[in-house]
Amino acid sequence: MDITIVEVSPRDGLQNEDVVLGTAAKVDLVRRLVAAGLRRVEAVSFAHPKVVPAMADAEDVMAAVPRSPGVRYAGLVLNRRGLDRALATGVDEVNVVVGASDTFSRRNQNMGTEEAMAAAADVVAGARAAGLFTTVTFATSFGCPFEGEVPPDRVVALAAGAAEAGADEICLADTIGVGVPTQVTALADATRAVAPGVPLRFHFHNTRNTGFANAVAAVGAGVTVLDASAGGVGGCPFAPNATGNIATDDLVFLLERMGHRTGVDLPTLLPTAGYLAEQLGHPVPALLPKAGPFPPP
Repeated sequence: MDITIVEVSPRDGLQNEDVVLGTAAKVDLVRRLVAAGLRRVEAVSFAHPKVVPAMADAEDVMAAVPRSPGVRYAGLVLNRRGLDRALATGVDEVNVVVGASDTFSRRNQNMGTEEAMAAAADVVAGARAAGLFTTVTFATSFGCPFEGEVPPDRVVALAAGAAEAGADEICLADTIGVGVPTQVTALADATRAVAPGVPLRFHFHNTRNTGFANAVAAVGAGVTVLDASAGGVGGCPFAPNATGNIATDDLVFLLERMGHRTGVDLPTLLPTAGYLAEQLGHPVPALLPKAGPFPPP
């Protein structure tokens, strides 16, 4: 089965780091990812620069990234103002985020979930009118750092709303890494039931060492699009201890060994983890760059 990896290290990977990379380093990271065969890259965020200062240079990054046939760049947006900025940079996709729990939504966007859904529908309408592919991502779909368990029925109802709004793709995010495979399967089935025909994507964190098990469960449920971050870097500034996106390096190894096709060239990708460690000043969580591929080259 062909699995598409949406590479999120330039955005979700960097937004929570103490070290803020310069524009040139961010563009270099994107170049490395594209050279390794990644074709959907979430390169920037158009959140307000005062809220997410690490992403303040979104326009400069988008002006310098390599434009190659088949490569699609996504920008994260939260409202119509962010969409206007995104459209001006020539992004190919927009990813609009809604917190599935009210408290997280208010911390993340200064508005409750219901209001955030209305803003998301407005963004989807505007982006589609401009010819852009749209994803609605539901953060804290598996659990909230402030409210605890998030009822699955709530997540499913939100997904139905995204489908009604015309989203091209629905992404369910385990923002704090508390999900387990049984939840993944149940949410995948329930979401498909209320949003038939809308492709489903998952975003996992490995905070509690369940991220890769969840990725396997998603693929087993027929999901063909997964988020991952080179080196496993990343987290959310608005969710305490939300560290550890699943590592693209490790995920590619896992999926390819299972017989799936990702289109990613591991030997080309692996040095990116070292580059990120050098730029950020600390080791990255990914294990494959340390252990090496198998069989050895």
